[in-house]
Amino acid sequence: MVSTSALLLVLALLGGCASVAPPAAPAGQYPVPIQQGPADQRAALPAALAVERQWLQSWFDGTPVAIGTRGGRSITVDVPKENCFDPGRTRIKPALAVVLDKVAQSMRRLPHSAMPLIAAPDDTTGTGTGKLGFQRASQIQQHLRSAGVPASRLGRPSVTTAAAVQLRIDVEEP
Repeated sequence: MVSTSALLLVLALLGGCASVAPPAAPAGQYPVPIQQGPADQRAALPAALAVERQWLQSWFDGTPVAIGTRGGRSITVDVPKENCFDPGRTRIKPALAVVLDKVAQSMRRLPHSAMPLIAAPDDTTGTGTGKLGFQRASQIQQHLRSAGVPASRLGRPSVTTAAAVQLRIDVEEP
């Protein structure tokens, strides 16, 4: 049997090992971390995009928000119009605000991303001037900017004939 004093001695030694800081490395002694080259970055791009798509999808499983991919370099987000705006209004509903906040968070995590498509529907189909749809898309753009997405990474607001707000995040090679 192990005596109590022997057990305490072993525990004290192990605790001491865990609390000792490693010695400081002399300058120039350790190699520079391996940096990814262009080929490595191109190979990592689809994986990063897949991770972001899955992350976004996990937030919106069981909702009418559709998260997809396009061409291997884009994430698409479609939110049905009834979850985005009241008829005749441009104020963003809370459900769309949640989606936009998560999209903005995703864009901050993807430093080489841009959103060339910010499209919102009008209330009419085919007969309207598109003014309401454009104003709605402008509100979406403003919301993304207030959530920390730089204006330089956002495309121009546009109108869609689809019955959904349409967003597309493109990821470019660094």
